[in-house]
Amino acid sequence: MTMTEERAADLKLEAVVIPVSDVDRSKQFYGRLGWRLDADFSFENGFRVVQYTPPGSEGSVQFGTEITSAEPGSAQGLYLIASDIKAARDQLAERGAEVTEVFHNEVAGANFRPGGGNGRLNGLAPERGSYGSYATFSDPDGNTWLLQEVTQRLPGRVDSETMFSSVADLAAALRRAEAAHGEHEKRTGTADANWADWYAAYMVAEQAGTKLPT
Repeated sequence: MTMTEERAADLKLEAVVIPVSDVDRSKQFYGRLGWRLDADFSFENGFRVVQYTPPGSEGSVQFGTEITSAEPGSAQGLYLIASDIKAARDQLAERGAEVTEVFHNEVAGANFRPGGGNGRLNGLAPERGSYGSYATFSDPDGNTWLLQEVTQRLPGRVDSETMFSSVADLAAALRRAEAAHGEHEKRTGTADANWADWYAAYMVAEQAGTKLPT
């Protein structure tokens, strides 16, 4: 078997470095959002690294001193994915983030443009399509975060395993399956005794980006 035929070695994105001007101020900001503090290490040569992980995320962010030469605030469009963007947006606002209202794009790429206009339309995406609804906020230095609602992955975007990163994500997936199953029963005109199997098939297909059961 050649190297090209072998399964590629796992390379998991662990952390992204964001440039900040005041480490303690940034630590206070991200801590207030409810993100998990994983590390705060200082060394005699002035190097300091702080790491936070957003709820339900496998990847983290790091900032500190002597950690990057990038200008504070120059990290733009960092993605945060939510299964319920309205709930996530409201929670961020309650915890002190100056987060925009939920919006969707009128013009492709408007989600990356600063400001409240510039091709953005207020409210959820039509039919609440996956990948289509956004909100943004910034940290004290102006590093910007892009919140995006993802409920059904595009094909090939996830491994074959079905995984949920938090209780909230699993609960949201169950609610979507329940709503879709209700429509299924309306179409068939009969109660589905095997609803658990239907739920499971729907949730697996939704996450894998394959055809949903009807």
